[in-house]
Amino acid sequence: MIIVDAALAKRAAEGNPVRVGMIGAGFQGRGIALQILTAVPGLRLCAVANRRIGPAVQAYEQAGISPRVASGREVEAAIAAGEFVVTEDAEAVARAENLDAVIEVTGSIEYAARAVLAAIETGKHVVHMNAELDGTVGPILNRHAERAGVIYSFSDGDQPGVQMNLFRFVAGLGVKPVLCGNIKGLHDPYRNPETQRSFAERWGQKPAMVASFADGTKISFEQAIVANGTGFRVARRGMVGPDFSGGDPYAPLVPLEQTITSFADHLDSSRPGLVDYVVGAKPGPGVFVLGTIEDPRQKHYLNLYKLGEGPYYVFYTPYHLCHFEVPNSVARAVLLNDAVLAPTHGPRVGVIAVAKTDLAAGATIEEFGGFEVYGVAENMDAIRAENLLPVGLALGCRLRHAVPKDRPLTFADVVVPEGRLVDRLYAEQEAHFAARQVAA
Repeated sequence: MIIVDAALAKRAAEGNPVRVGMIGAGFQGRGIALQILTAVPGLRLCAVANRRIGPAVQAYEQAGISPRVASGREVEAAIAAGEFVVTEDAEAVARAENLDAVIEVTGSIEYAARAVLAAIETGKHVVHMNAELDGTVGPILNRHAERAGVIYSFSDGDQPGVQMNLFRFVAGLGVKPVLCGNIKGLHDPYRNPETQRSFAERWGQKPAMVASFADGTKISFEQAIVANGTGFRVARRGMVGPDFSGGDPYAPLVPLEQTITSFADHLDSSRPGLVDYVVGAKPGPGVFVLGTIEDPRQKHYLNLYKLGEGPYYVFYTPYHLCHFEVPNSVARAVLLNDAVLAPTHGPRVGVIAVAKTDLAAGATIEEFGGFEVYGVAENMDAIRAENLLPVGLALGCRLRHAVPKDRPLTFADVVVPEGRLVDRLYAEQEAHFAARQVAA
């Protein structure tokens, strides 16, 4: 949104910057910090919380700032005094009174849920890059935010936010979006931290996180939260996901327009639209929206403007710039009361856990992108009917009995750890939304 720069410039000129705290100082978190501290007048990164203090300190030091290390109530006092502060206490940042918004960028579930809920409860807008949390309990967190009068939003720059921008643009033209799509370079559900270790080390990322990109877990969460923001669904378990790479991530890329026929049999403009993805297309790693329009005069114009004869028109953004656009997302929330992407339609699509290998009784599911399970997008009516286990709840669960490779896990297959906030939020979410969506 171009108007954001003017709004931030005004706050900078007034000496009244938007005050923000951040939870998480990993690869993306440090990028966000660098962007805010060096390139965004009108926005002040007052505090950074991380479970290990070192990366939080680095987030400031990379911009030539020496932060104060604090804990508990010291955090709020330091922010009030105008100091830059780092801490291992995420909830101290989330609850600090002198902040307008909190950025959550950990990729965790339980830890993030506690921080996000604390921020909402204390009247702060929340902007996050945590598709895993959002795809598990985002709809109920958004309901809490609505009651508190604050914005809960996924960030622009990452692919779900870019898709939602494009969805709104296409709909604003009078073209009906029928599919929101993501472009991937690789999909292999059996990738794990060991297979992705060298790539992760090259780019300074965690092997399991990189594996979650490759094994389909990440894209399943990303498309699930787009579905929950648009009211769309998946065509089938796992989505259609046509692969034009032949399994070779270095194969020549196919123009996106040539891939659209793969979705044609699943599209019906009289029904809710779809979320999906394609592998091996260009321009990657971008996003796309397919739209349709009935008016023959408007079809004539679209053909004139080089979008073809239809019936489906391809709109795309050829890049996503992740941390570069997070500050603008904060400004949209705080200054314009606008969410980039929020699960306003409730849980339409979830992400279920599927065995990555033959799992033995007693095995524990450790992490996203790990050795035990991969995530697959599925419509919520099927998840409820089959009692399927969301992968966002699967972490930390122990197998009651053996589960064969490629079989979806159910709640009956696992022992769930006691006392988790995320389980209470999921139960609250189902209690609020399930009956309403069945009735609809």
